[in-house]
Amino acid sequence: MTEYLELAGGRIAYDVAGDGPLVVLAHGMGDNREAFAEVAARLVEAGYRVANADQRGHGESSADWPSYTRTDAAADLLALVRHLGGPAVLVGHSFAGGAATIAAAQEPGLVSAVVEVTPFTRAQKPDLGGLLANARYRRGMLLLMGMGLTGSVDRWTRYLEHAVPGTRPAGFAAHLDSLRADLGRPGRMKVVQKMGTSSAADAGARLGDLRCPALVIQGTLDPDWADPRAEGEAVVAAMPAGLGRLEMIEGAGHYPHVQFPDEVVRLVLEFLKEH
Repeated sequence: MTEYLELAGGRIAYDVAGDGPLVVLAHGMGDNREAFAEVAARLVEAGYRVANADQRGHGESSADWPSYTRTDAAADLLALVRHLGGPAVLVGHSFAGGAATIAAAQEPGLVSAVVEVTPFTRAQKPDLGGLLANARYRRGMLLLMGMGLTGSVDRWTRYLEHAVPGTRPAGFAAHLDSLRADLGRPGRMKVVQKMGTSSAADAGARLGDLRCPALVIQGTLDPDWADPRAEGEAVVAAMPAGLGRLEMIEGAGHYPHVQFPDEVVRLVLEFLKEH
């Protein structure tokens, strides 16, 4: 059942299931909370209370917010944790990985651990050598730039198909169809464009301020970086020594939680048990 949290600039849609320690799931830009459905179900089975939220401007959340930065998304996550009764483990994908970092740095008493799935947590610039040598990275960047310039739903869903390589999970085509309808609503692709042009520098500036353990999960075939492992290592290196660790999922693209939910949940549960 969808619930809503009313905030100053709009409302955030979410659902909650299970009992136990709180885990909050936050999808990336241009998606909705259905992307974390399989992960959410498995975490509930493992004994966690799981809140799965739609980012501002996405899914069932409202889309008339004044801005769409990672700092904004971090404030939404913290408001949800306060509302549900923290502390919480924050699991953020892509754009929301940066938001989870900011939230944990701002309110260490509300965030017990952070999981960043293929996160955009550092300021980015194109890898010119990678564009020449890595066809997967080159195609991904071209599709993302095309979406950014045109606001095309078709360009975005073509990127999503590229970012989930190999055998796709059951329900992936249906999810893309639902996203086409969702993002075809007035103003929705404008939100995606704004998020896509929002610098991750605000998140990168807070990596050194983390006080809780952090897990970074990268896919070996993620087209958003010429070298996904190097990006993950750089995120962990910017954290205080000993707090972060990187795990790679072989064959995963930018959406390992969609492609390999069992593997993602295994890594998350091992990480939480350890800490």
